[in-house]
Amino acid sequence: MSSSASAPKPTAKGFSKKDITHFEKRLMEERKRVLKELGHHGNRFGAEGDGDLSAYSFHMADQGTDAMEREKAFLFASQEGRFLWHLDQALRRLYRSPDKFGMCHECGNPIAFERLDALPHARYCINCKQKEEDGKK
Repeated sequence: MSSSASAPKPTAKGFSKKDITHFEKRLMEERKRVLKELGHHGNRFGAEGDGDLSAYSFHMADQGTDAMEREKAFLFASQEGRFLWHLDQALRRLYRSPDKFGMCHECGNPIAFERLDALPHARYCINCKQKEEDGKK
């Protein structure tokens, strides 16, 4: 949505059914993308256990590079795994109480449509998220 004037505003009871369907679709799209990424990284990890010696290097420099690449892949996969968990939690919230979906967990105010459209798993409004980030510094 390019214009904030045209963005739907949550009502006292939350977002409309059309908006909820939109957020469900966004969450499912993100979930599908993350699962695809995790599958891609899973293929990298699997090369070690299938007996394929081409996954191993015999030169020490190559072994170091390979180990570093595997470590980066594991790190990325764990970050994607955490993101998948957040997406699943958002879907649970959406299905359990769609009338409360999009309400800030801190202050209880509605989260802006634009924020949820960009980050459909968001649990905090922008003000509460900013306070949380400022508190971590």
